[in-house]
Amino acid sequence: MNTQFIKQIAFVAAMTSLALVISVNLAAQTPPVTLTKPITPMKAPNVDGFIQRWLVLEPIAATGVTDNAVQSLVQKDLFPNQFTIVPKDGDKVSVGGNELTWRAVDTLNYNVNLFHFARSHGKKTSDVLFWAVTVVHSPREMRDVRLAIGSNAASVWWVNGKEVIGIYGDRQAVIDDGVSKRLTLNKGQNIIRAAIVNGGGATDFCARLLDADDKPIKDITVSSGEMKTTPADAKAKKR
Repeated sequence: MNTQFIKQIAFVAAMTSLALVISVNLAAQTPPVTLTKPITPMKAPNVDGFIQRWLVLEPIAATGVTDNAVQSLVQKDLFPNQFTIVPKDGDKVSVGGNELTWRAVDTLNYNVNLFHFARSHGKKTSDVLFWAVTVVHSPREMRDVRLAIGSNAASVWWVNGKEVIGIYGDRQAVIDDGVSKRLTLNKGQNIIRAAIVNGGGATDFCARLLDADDKPIKDITVSSGEMKTTPADAKAKKR
């Protein structure tokens, strides 16, 4: 076989391999679409009871995932009314001189991928704190309910203003990794609030409510407050 022809084949093979590597790397850098903007006022949990609608604040710089570090961090006055605010999509707060936006998201999965969330808005994914809020609407008073959560990495959770569960350390998000003590869901509106701290790498969280028999509660709905409609949103709805 002609030597020049062999060299041409080797060159083409090398370029093909290089293109494949570049393609794989680009794919790894581009997060898949797991989060979408809500288009309905209310959303039911998924078949396993996981809450799939949240308002998430763009990440705040933070370090440390131990219980002391996380508790010290979340107890700081980072922004006004951080333990009582029920934000709307598009609301903004100032933290350390940086303007951050609350964004309403629906997740296609059981978990909320905060890595995808941060990357999609050009924000850091490591050494950060995410705040998340959702409004749970219960058709009746429910007693002996427990909040079951998982997070990567540490997280602290509040229901109707009371801290109910915290998990700490560099951990993976595991379903029902942390389960609160028994609590009561009010008939009507209930507020679930979370602070998730990530040291590095992937970051996500999941949450669901369990009934007195530790079965997922599915006859609730969740909302993310009043949605702000932009001209682009209005145009999209007409299509």
